[in-house]
Amino acid sequence: MDSTANTSLEAEMIYEYQVNELMMHTGDLICTTDGGGADIRGQFWRLLGKLIPGDVDHIVVYLGPEGRCIEAGPLGVSLFEISGNIWDSEKMAEQRGQLIDELYGVAYPLQGKDLTEAQIVHMREDIANYCLGQIGKPYNIDFLDPYRENAFYCSQLAYKAYLREGIDLNTRIGIPNIPGTESIIFPQEIWSGCAHCRAEVEGNS
Repeated sequence: MDSTANTSLEAEMIYEYQVNELMMHTGDLICTTDGGGADIRGQFWRLLGKLIPGDVDHIVVYLGPEGRCIEAGPLGVSLFEISGNIWDSEKMAEQRGQLIDELYGVAYPLQGKDLTEAQIVHMREDIANYCLGQIGKPYNIDFLDPYRENAFYCSQLAYKAYLREGIDLNTRIGIPNIPGTESIIFPQEIWSGCAHCRAEVEGNS
């Protein structure tokens, strides 16, 4: 899918989609681990992922319809399309600036909240529209500043979208013994702080 297409499109309904047998609805968060495969790209992203605390290295916002998603990655804030119902970053690499990652699971920030169905629908639409409004903005390399809106890193995009709905995804864990890092929105803390479902991993019981 052309990541520049439909940039002005507003979400007018809630979509659902399955990836690796995990159900997602508009606004849910796909969590991934950097790296995968044996080629140089996978090795590069695996090495980069080791610099990020925790098992989860990257956050993607599911939009719909079908497999349409949005992320803040190597291309800045951009759209891409999941190829089929299996997460295969090799097939999506060209759309995503050669980002290679493996599906870790899906996080559900709205699950367990005291919300009516109408409120949930409104919030999902608003989250999607906020993210769509950021398309084309560059990647934010200043992880200590998640409050800006002229550039985004992956978990910051999700954080800002949900903060508009009164849901703060920053648990302020920071990096132990490094003052001032509480402002960083780590992908792992979003996973740990939300209801979530782990993807099946071959070899796991």
